[in-house]
Amino acid sequence: MTKKRIAIAAAAALVVTGACDRKGGTMSDLILTNASVYTVDPDRPRAEAVAVRDGTILRVGSAAEVGAEAGPARETIDLRGALVLPGFIDSHTHFLTGGAALSGVQLRDVTSREAFRARIAARVETIEPGEWILNGDWDHQSFTPPELPDRSWIDDLTPDNPVCVTRFDGHMALVNAAALKMAGLTRATPEPPGGEIHKDPASGELTGILKDAAMDPVFALVAEPSLKERIRAAEAALRLAAERGLTSIHDMSDAASFETYQEMRRSGRLTARLAVYIPITEVDLLARLRLRGPFGDDLLKLAGLKGFMDGSLGSATAYFFEPYTDDPSTRGILNAQMFPEGIMEKRILAADRAGLQVAVHAIGDRANAMLLDIYEKALAAHGPRERRWRIEHAQHLRPSDIGRIGRLGVIGSVQPYHAVDDGRWAETKIGRERCRTTYAFRSLLDSGVSLAFGSDWTVSPLDPLAGIQAAVTRATIDGRTPGGWFPEQRISVEEAVYGYTMGGAFAEFAEGRKGSIREGKLADLVVLDRDIFRESPERIKDAHVLLTVLGGKIVYRR
Repeated sequence: MTKKRIAIAAAAALVVTGACDRKGGTMSDLILTNASVYTVDPDRPRAEAVAVRDGTILRVGSAAEVGAEAGPARETIDLRGALVLPGFIDSHTHFLTGGAALSGVQLRDVTSREAFRARIAARVETIEPGEWILNGDWDHQSFTPPELPDRSWIDDLTPDNPVCVTRFDGHMALVNAAALKMAGLTRATPEPPGGEIHKDPASGELTGILKDAAMDPVFALVAEPSLKERIRAAEAALRLAAERGLTSIHDMSDAASFETYQEMRRSGRLTARLAVYIPITEVDLLARLRLRGPFGDDLLKLAGLKGFMDGSLGSATAYFFEPYTDDPSTRGILNAQMFPEGIMEKRILAADRAGLQVAVHAIGDRANAMLLDIYEKALAAHGPRERRWRIEHAQHLRPSDIGRIGRLGVIGSVQPYHAVDDGRWAETKIGRERCRTTYAFRSLLDSGVSLAFGSDWTVSPLDPLAGIQAAVTRATIDGRTPGGWFPEQRISVEEAVYGYTMGGAFAEFAEGRKGSIREGKLADLVVLDRDIFRESPERIKDAHVLLTVLGGKIVYRR
């Protein structure tokens, strides 16, 4: 630990008790002073101190102003110049499944079939016969050379354990012979709408690779986790979120997750604010209940409905106008939620009539264009209102559709880390020209699009600092583009921080309650050990979270 961190840690233990403020009222709960406060508030961009009372921000200003006007506090922390920001908001996660994955087999860093086999073999040694091997998050683009895994790699290791390990994007899985047999999948099984069953081109035998809807028969065999197991997963995810300075999470999930968070809220175990988006297939139920989104409060809300247009680039299931460069036989596939034809439009129109927010996954340029067409139809049918529709990912866009997103007032819910991860290999999939408007953050902002930044965890790390660095530098994680992958799409540190604070708050109709450090707003704060606005952009992700504060309460202390 550096001398600076030791000093901050020691100062963090300072507690002032037993006094009243100068007006004779109750004390402040917490004062952070002698800090570099970046407020994300244009009326007062910088300050030195923040005082908190009853879960909200009481005073923001100079150390002298706050000390004089807020009075004494139960805890006063001298931050010795550390940076204070609004608590980070991750606008796209798979939070509960991410928490569960923390205890599953870990394959994300695997780069060879030998290492893949070794991880699976090690997992077999820790479980009972018949128990599933799940999660994984493998990335075949990281293999040397890149190749899809095959069940022949693991069948001999797992005769007594069904395996279903997913690619990190969740749109492709490797299953073993045991799982295929249990699911009744054979070479004669027809491909489902919105899915692909991969077969060996020579023999016609199943390789074990299933894409999108083709994974469903296997998923259906895995027992639903109990409430106790879900709570355990949520607690693990919340601990990680607090360590990363996250005070609000948008969870693209389901009703079972909402039930889990409700139980945790009742027992006082939520250490972040949760906005839950459930599948758009539930639109009729919510419409019948006459719920208007967002439904809930500052701590837990049912925020809206999540839909899928297509798959992912890495799985070659993102839906494009033109064929894939590396496989001209395909343009990708539409998601199962798009079948029967016209059902997505029907559901979005129903959600709009019911006053519900929709957040729809679209990766390929054709999927994005089709979604914008549906949004335009809903606007024409029902007239203007404050919808705050979202495109989740808005990943590959035709130049003409960038401006259309801005004109329609659609929020771009985007994940900066994807750019520096996918940027290693995206050009091999779709060519350089289409990549010019891939993760086009600069162009989107210049077109008036409101961006909400997130991680898509577990697809990318649950780490806002890594995301900020990615948006600012666009330097791919393989080190091959130090000047940035399509550097014209880089944005400033201030714009990236906005995406992880006010941008996220706006995307959940909460900009009046959080997202900036302003008097009267929720006291959600994060303290970093260095000023990332003055740090070398290549070192932003090396900053450490010292404190995470939710509603005035410290939920993480380094």
